[in-house]
Formats: sequence, structure tokens, C-alpha cells
Amino acid sequence: MTDTSATVKYKRILLKLSGEALMGAGAYGIDRRTINGIVEEIKEVVGLGAQLGVVIGGGNIFRGIAPAANGMDRAQADYMGMLATVMNGLALQDAMRVAGMVARVQSALNIEQVVEPYIRGRAIRYLEQGRTVIFAGGTGNPFFTTDTAAALRGAEIGAEIVLKATRVDGIYTADPEKFPAAKRYDAISFDEAISRNLAIMDTTAFALCRERRLPIKVFSIVKPGALKRVVLGENEGTLVYC
Repeated sequence: MTDTSATVKYKRILLKLSGEALMGAGAYGIDRRTINGIVEEIKEVVGLGAQLGVVIGGGNIFRGIAPAANGMDRAQADYMGMLATVMNGLALQDAMRVAGMVARVQSALNIEQVVEPYIRGRAIRYLEQGRTVIFAGGTGNPFFTTDTAAALRGAEIGAEIVLKATRVDGIYTADPEKFPAAKRYDAISFDEAISRNLAIMDTTAFALCRERRLPIKVFSIVKPGALKRVVLGENEGTLVYC
């Protein structure tokens, strides 16, 4: 049950959700139980009053066709990846519908028979109405990752923070799966992250967030309740600040 007495720290949020997060234990594709669990986490924070935009990746689908894309023109492969994000966006929207949520998918690629085109003003109105907006199609351009799309959309909609959902519960001094003694940072500055050569987001995305003074929070999407704790401002994950 949603705790309506709780106060969110971040009112408007951009959640970066990788396609791989939808796979569950599978090698590729979408695991329905996994996506339903993610939607329940999202529904809870929206119920608290947070305005949530989601940038979705496509790695879970593209991974299944990656062997066929070997040697393919990079721009062509990137467009295939963008279409995969639209498929994931539709799947996420449908799972939200089943959960009783209202969501809109907006695509940077023009596929109006399937999803709305990305229009900034319309997206902001949806957020103000309490609807979740799923941003698909990346930036609409090849050679840019969905990390960059997340930073760009976050800046455009006036998000207070970019939440990067991963399988790891924050940023560590070393890979915690290889080095069990690695320590998790509670918070780290953009400058320190650069000096330590920490791979948090791709260079373009990271530079845009730094320039726009848009903080990043890295947390685990597979950890129950983690998204809610982040939105409430509790000590969860790692904050990258200016």
C-alpha cells in the first residue's frame, strides 16, 4: 500500500532503465514477471506524487539479433537498436496499463501509427497530469546511446535528477563482483568521478549532466524498494553531484 504521508525529495525525475533490466534471468527478450515487478516499483513512487519520465534501452532485444548485425553499418545497427527501444516502451506501457497506470510512449523516431512523436511541451503536460512518459527511440540519431537520451530528456523536461537503474546498488571503488572488498560510494562529485575514471554513463551523457548541473543517482532496480528509497532521499545507491 502506498504511504501517502511520505514526502518525495525529487518531484520530477528521469529514470534511465536499460533493456537488459527487463530480461530477468533470460539471455534476451522480456520477462513478464520482471517487468511487472519494475512497474510496481514505479507505480509506488508515482503514487507518492513524483512525476516520472522513463528512457528505455533496447539491449535485451538487440542482443538476440546481434550476431546478424555483425559487420553491419554502424548507423543501420543503431537504428535497429532505436526500434528495439520502441518495442520495450510499448511493453512497459502495457504492463503499466494492466497495473492501473496511465502512461504515454513518445518516440524520437516518427512512427505515429504506433506511438506519439516526442514533443517536449506535451511530455511536460503529461507529467503535470500525473501520467508516466516513456521516451523511446533514443535521441533519434545514430552514434548516441540511451544514456545520452536520458541526459537530454532529463534536461529538456526540467528533471531534478537522473536515476540510472542498474543491477548493482551504486558506484564502487572496483567491480564488486570481481573484488568483494570494494567499497560503495554514498556520494561522489562529477570531478572526482572523472579523476577516478569511473564509468558511470557514456562521456556525452556525463558531460551534459555536469554542464546542466543535473545530478545522477545510480541504484539497483532489482533491489526491492530501492526506487522508493531513492525518491524519498534515503541513503540508497550513489549520488553524483556537482
